[in-house]
Amino acid sequence: MKPKLFCGRSNPEFGKAVAKYLDMELGQMTIKPFSDGELWIRFDENIRGVDVFIIQSTNPPATNMIELLLMLDAAKRASARRVTAVIPYYGYARQDRKDQPRVPISAKLFADLIQTAGADRVVSMDLHSSQIQGYFNIPFDHLYSKKVLVGAIQDLGLEDIVVLAPDIGSVPMSRSYAKLLNASLAIIDKRRPEHNKAEVMHLVGKVAGKNVLIMDDMIDTAGTIAAAATRAREKGALSVNAAVTHGVLSGPAIERLSKAPIDRILVTDSIKIDEKKQIDKLLSVSVAPVFGEAIQRIHDEKSISVLFDI
Repeated sequence: MKPKLFCGRSNPEFGKAVAKYLDMELGQMTIKPFSDGELWIRFDENIRGVDVFIIQSTNPPATNMIELLLMLDAAKRASARRVTAVIPYYGYARQDRKDQPRVPISAKLFADLIQTAGADRVVSMDLHSSQIQGYFNIPFDHLYSKKVLVGAIQDLGLEDIVVLAPDIGSVPMSRSYAKLLNASLAIIDKRRPEHNKAEVMHLVGKVAGKNVLIMDDMIDTAGTIAAAATRAREKGALSVNAAVTHGVLSGPAIERLSKAPIDRILVTDSIKIDEKKQIDKLLSVSVAPVFGEAIQRIHDEKSISVLFDI
């Protein structure tokens, strides 16, 4: 029996792109709010005994997470054979540990909720913390945007590249890209005085006379990436480009990116970017083929490790 693919409202264009890759139509379902904001969800076609894949990123607002949970519960109660939550962007991933008193471990809480709601499997991409996979007691397929971003970076035609990690947490990711691109590595030593505010302290490595490529898993308020770009320019970089997986782009992000000395910013379509946030230096790269291939292989009970080959 063929699988069925459904998509929530967080990023319908992405769902359509995945369906197109699979040569499928998105399944029909109804999602509508009551006057008080509660959601009402119904699958408008039979899914009994079917392998169901539900696509929904859980970026803000929090309604996107509630919508995912309700879709999972509805699918399970409709007797789907297996329900896979396809979460291109896993929200609340930055709250993955108890690093101070009296705070929640939000990433773990939502992992529990997703499983309780009825997910049999989860597929996501470029988690902020890889250990989040361990919060789940069900299979978790962790995909990477590397396969498409490396190609997009090469299309920029840059030579003599140095990959710049904007903070210590992004060093492993940046190092892997530097190896693939045969580039050198530089690191920003960053201090964060408070939430969503980054203060650059030191740049370790040589960027003078080189084309700098800043790598990170996400852009939120863009404070980190803007500060890193400014410091790279001050140190004599010929150009500064950036490549990230998730374009959260909250608060002053667009204003900061517009003013920052960055030439181009590659960002995937894991999160829908509103038209009002579109600026010329922001270039979209689709990871729909990666998710489409993963979905097909999961349904066919085939290995997805081939997706990690570059």
